[in-house]
Amino acid sequence: MRISIVRGAFIALVLGLALYGFLYFLANDTAPDWLTAIKAAATVIAMGATALYVDIRSRHKQMTTISAISFGMVGGLLIGYLLWAILDPFLVVWFDSASPMRQILRLLISLICCYISISFLLQTKDEFRFIIPYVEFSRQVKGGKPLVLDTSVIIDGRIADICDTPIIDATLVVPRFVLLELQGIADSSDKIKRNRGRRGLDVLKQMQSNNRLELKMHDGDLPELRGVDPKMRVDEKLVLFAKAVGGKVVTNDFNLNKIAQLQGVEVINLNELSNALKTVALPGEYMTIRIVKAGDQIGQGVGYLEDGTMVVIEQGRQQIGNEVSITVTSVLQTSAGRMIFGKIEGKNAAPGGSATHDD
Repeated sequence: MRISIVRGAFIALVLGLALYGFLYFLANDTAPDWLTAIKAAATVIAMGATALYVDIRSRHKQMTTISAISFGMVGGLLIGYLLWAILDPFLVVWFDSASPMRQILRLLISLICCYISISFLLQTKDEFRFIIPYVEFSRQVKGGKPLVLDTSVIIDGRIADICDTPIIDATLVVPRFVLLELQGIADSSDKIKRNRGRRGLDVLKQMQSNNRLELKMHDGDLPELRGVDPKMRVDEKLVLFAKAVGGKVVTNDFNLNKIAQLQGVEVINLNELSNALKTVALPGEYMTIRIVKAGDQIGQGVGYLEDGTMVVIEQGRQQIGNEVSITVTSVLQTSAGRMIFGKIEGKNAAPGGSATHDD
């Protein structure tokens, strides 16, 4: 709406200026020069129409491009002025002060300097910033560091459930190369991979519809990634991308976790987060649990808590299919999760429902 108002005002000003020029040439001549008046009005309208056409056709505008052109023109004109001041005394030998060639050379030097300055800044605009002495203005992002999602964590789907809670207060970023990998998995001829890929796309769609969440698709066109091998693995690109944007990698891939840490990139591992949120059990506590299968050792039975924590019960093999009261004897924390060991308190199965802690 606002850009339409600006464009409408611009069109009105151009038409007004064209009308003024048309009437000016007619009013200042004893014999009205209609041809000159028409040329003046047509020139103004043509220049305004060209500017409007360029504005409408340039849909993907970037502030860095505009700033590069502006600063390039100013810098080019300044350099051209200084260069001409140096060359002017030497040109007197070939051209006198009245020669039009001097003005042509001065204009040519200014144009060359502007072209070189604009071209240089356009090629380095990603490193270009607005800088006022000792103060750099950078884009403010919501919350803390942006969270960069990898393919595995999107397919896993738990990130969407986490985002449904107010705990996430940072921008989530999905680079284009991750999205392309996800689409490739969804188009795979293998049924399992195809289903995983489609699940990942559904998760992204669900996250996009979350109003409390800021999810962005990044084209991944960063200076740090331009010189990399096109055949580089997505995991390695993801680490370089996260390092370039100053973000954290969100994953459940153990190998990606290690690669990111080696390169100094912060990682949020959903598996580690899930393990940290599992039920805490201390030796000596009582709990009721259903034994569902036999353990690896003789006489052992195995059950599971609601969060998936494995509970190994001594002498519980004979109670498979029953709920029993046990006493926790020890807790073992491994990279795969937490394991609880216990022993049966009574021979008979305890009444009640699912596995819970007794407070």
